[in-house]
Amino acid sequence: MTDAPRRVRWIAVAVGVVLVAALAFAAGRFTTFGALAEAGGTDGGPNAADAGFARDMQVHHAQAVEMAMIEYRSTADDELRSIAYDIATAQSAQRGEMFGWLVEWDLPQAGDPLMSWMADAGHAHGASSATAEELEAQMGMASDEELARLAALDGAEQDCLFLGLMIRHHAGAVEMTDAVVQLGSAPRVIETARNMGQAQTAEIAAMESAQRRVGCG
Repeated sequence: MTDAPRRVRWIAVAVGVVLVAALAFAAGRFTTFGALAEAGGTDGGPNAADAGFARDMQVHHAQAVEMAMIEYRSTADDELRSIAYDIATAQSAQRGEMFGWLVEWDLPQAGDPLMSWMADAGHAHGASSATAEELEAQMGMASDEELARLAALDGAEQDCLFLGLMIRHHAGAVEMTDAVVQLGSAPRVIETARNMGQAQTAEIAAMESAQRRVGCG
């Protein structure tokens, strides 16, 4: 295959994944409003932890989707392409759902510093003196330099970097789900967080297995 047809193919793939992610986000919002309507328009009422989790996890998920889309359009490994697709679509839908919670609660989509709501769960995060980059790192998120390197690599090097970054990213998310299960008050938030934590823990195990198979150091 010449370079031009290959570029056209991967552009089409990238556009397709973007559209799928956008539809998943919209579906997540629809799920939120449907669930609240069935409950008579109430979800038990949010507290600061519910709102902080909804805001911070949207930020966290946005980067996971970005990394997953880089891997999906570049990898030649079928298992990793499937993992990346699942992450991109599932987390886009969850972002839509959490966006919908804040809309329903009439709360802004942005608020306090990242993870400041977790302090009561015994997590030393969200310090007022920390920069946004430092707080993102505490959440297991990739730096701008790591994202640029992920996009620039290919083959097994890219696959291994993707797996390492996403495992760290998922570990940060599980810490957040555990905290909101402890501190949150809205049943829908707690149920979603439990399910999210279980799913991401299972994905960590799958990605660790993939690391061994690919031969990542």
